[in-house]
Amino acid sequence: QVQLVESGGGLVQAGGSLRLSCVASGGTFSRYAMGWFRQAPGKEREFVAAISMGGANTYYADSVKGRFTGSRDNAKNTVYLQMNSLKPEDTAVYYCAADLFGGKYYYRAITYDYWGQGTQVTVSS
Repeated sequence: QVQLVESGGGLVQAGGSLRLSCVASGGTFSRYAMGWFRQAPGKEREFVAAISMGGANTYYADSVKGRFTGSRDNAKNTVYLQMNSLKPEDTAVYYCAADLFGGKYYYRAITYDYWGQGTQVTVSS
């Protein structure tokens, strides 16, 4: 069983930055691909970023490309999402997720086996 705990959310003005963290426990973190998703009120959960097992490969939704950066520190069992140039439309609950099998469909929520509880990000205009 893998547990994921996100932190780092909060209220920020448009143009500001936040860094989300997600700490994993209960498994071999370095063997999991990791993803970040978000869900705004009344909307479907959507893909934000994915980070490969070793961290060498990252993938982003077009809406965040160039503004968000995903990374991981396997020694700390932690994955990060650095969010810069935040916009009001980035407001959502952000979730990290673990993919035990490293599937190629990293942008699909169904690919992921474990999820954190989420952290709220609110961007004011």
